Amino acid sequence: MPEDTATPQPPYMQVADRIRRRILDGELTDGTKLPNNREMARSEGVAVATLGRALAHLQVEGYLRTSQRGTFVANAPRISSSGYDRITRVLRTGSVLSEGETLIVTDAQLVVPPLYIAEIYDLEPGDQVVRRQWHTGRGQQRLMLAVNWYPAEFAASVPDLLSTAPRKAAGLLPRIQEATGRRVTDGRDDVHAREADAREASFLGVKTGAPILAGAHRLWDAQGIIEYGEWCLPYRHVVGYEYRFAASPDQG
Repeated sequence: MPEDTATPQPPYMQVADRIRRRILDGELTDGTKLPNNREMARSEGVAVATLGRALAHLQVEGYLRTSQRGTFVANAPRISSSGYDRITRVLRTGSVLSEGETLIVTDAQLVVPPLYIAEIYDLEPGDQVVRRQWHTGRGQQRLMLAVNWYPAEFAASVPDLLSTAPRKAAGLLPRIQEATGRRVTDGRDDVHAREADAREASFLGVKTGAPILAGAHRLWDAQGIIEYGEWCLPYRHVVGYEYRFAASPDQG
């Protein structure tokens, strides 16, 4: 196994990541006032200056706002969870949703997929896959339209893959892993901007041809693809990603 040469995140980024996850998981809700910097620094085990850098970073990202009264979780931030955020959240909490979001599954069935999906799963002509279409929202605002695809045999182990009932939509990926013994080891996201087609525009509440941010993710293990998903967001939403650089050879 190759040695892990990834450079650790600086302390302020580690603190920012922990606070961001608490916001995305709903532990810190919209409008929540944070404790003062000295108290938060003590609870995080870092210097006050380090905590200040973390909060400033989150403010730039749109997760926090400041006033003379203190620092607060931003109301209805326009920053949307990345694919990585949502996938790691569902593995941690069993829910793909952040605080205040709702989910509606509009379609869940076995289908003969289009050619590009058949190629992703290395299927023979006529083979089926599970297709699930769903959208999320907050209040009257539509946040995301998504379609997830799974191997057909997963439906036998996790029948809820073919259900549109909201209460059965939670924690599907952890249940797939538990039922099949497979574990997601790798993933990839691809994102691009384009115009909304009629179906996407209808679900997102925008005009056909309006600009949207569209993406796809795939999750896999040594046996192949476990989940392939496609999603799109209305304009004015931002998706953020964090990443690490491998250490150069002279850094050991």
